[in-house]
Amino acid sequence: MSDETFPEIRDAVRRLCADFPGSYWQGLDRDRTYPTEFVQALTKAGFLSVLIPEEFGGSGLGLGAATAILEEIHRSGCNGGACHAQMYTMGTVLKHGNAEQKAKYLPAVADGSLRLQAFGVTEPTAGTDTTRIRTFARREGDHYVVSGQKIWISRAEHSDLMVLLCRTTAREECERSSDGMSVLLVDMREAVGNGLTIRPIRTMLNHATTELFFDDLKVPVENLIGEEGKGFRYILSGMNAERILIAAECIGDAKFFIDRASAYAKDRSVFGRPIGQNQGVQFPIARAYVQMTAADLVVADAAAKFEAGQPCGTEANMAKMVASEASWFAADMCIQTHGGFGFAEEYDIERKFRETRLYQVAPISTNLILSHVGTHVLGMPKSF
Repeated sequence: MSDETFPEIRDAVRRLCADFPGSYWQGLDRDRTYPTEFVQALTKAGFLSVLIPEEFGGSGLGLGAATAILEEIHRSGCNGGACHAQMYTMGTVLKHGNAEQKAKYLPAVADGSLRLQAFGVTEPTAGTDTTRIRTFARREGDHYVVSGQKIWISRAEHSDLMVLLCRTTAREECERSSDGMSVLLVDMREAVGNGLTIRPIRTMLNHATTELFFDDLKVPVENLIGEEGKGFRYILSGMNAERILIAAECIGDAKFFIDRASAYAKDRSVFGRPIGQNQGVQFPIARAYVQMTAADLVVADAAAKFEAGQPCGTEANMAKMVASEASWFAADMCIQTHGGFGFAEEYDIERKFRETRLYQVAPISTNLILSHVGTHVLGMPKSF
């Protein structure tokens, strides 16, 4: 979204982020610790509940406002990855939960007393081929008993609830491969140590990601979201929201890198002149700005379609792809502009460089997006 949208929200986010400078994030990054104070500040300000209707204690705003919030967080040098799922994961409950579930969970998610930040989909043997997940929930009386494994589940250690996609009917017994999957709302506070084991995975960035092991975990039947067997469809809209919001984070990252590079290129002098006077330095910065601006328009279009309730799977995918590529080009350019200083921790560029690289892989890889466009938009034969 452009800077002209939601100016008051953007200004408020910038002021909040000013209290969390680079030194704060550098300390967390060294120790791989969770930004608890930052998440609490965002929660208190109401930024994480913007998509929850007013009747449940949220702001009732659209996806455009949420993109503005996350973009400004990232442009400020902060990282929304620690809590962005608090914005959109509740959408599965909001759109497909029953009245009792909405009343029970959404107000607490809105005020932050309940964290719904974990989205349990990906598995080691399935990856992005979601229809091949193996985590299975068998019905036993008034409970489901869950067994299986999930991987790359972010914030599981910092979430009270998790939206879990699992099979309730084996894939080979279903007419369509996307059938037979169901969504359960798992109370992590009760599950850990009672059939759920969480194992942190240390990665190249501080993203609080984990691997989950389910060993006959009991989940009450009342925690089933929607109808049994239709869960795959329920999570698709949540995935679209996730991709659009992460695309907005990438726009923010790109702006961060462009801001830093252009400022440095004006101030840094080598051979008696500012390095930004040299086309070899100036033009890549300008190109990064052009690419970011183009990607920004794609993100805005996807967000508008989502808000209008229109089909937007293709637009969400394309927004995430072009935004992540724009941020990665800007990141590489910024490192090159700063030279050796770009690798120094104190400049925050190397941290943001690592963080933004993730988004060409997650939440969906660039190749899967190209496959979607090739087959669903251009009508070419499926390559797998």
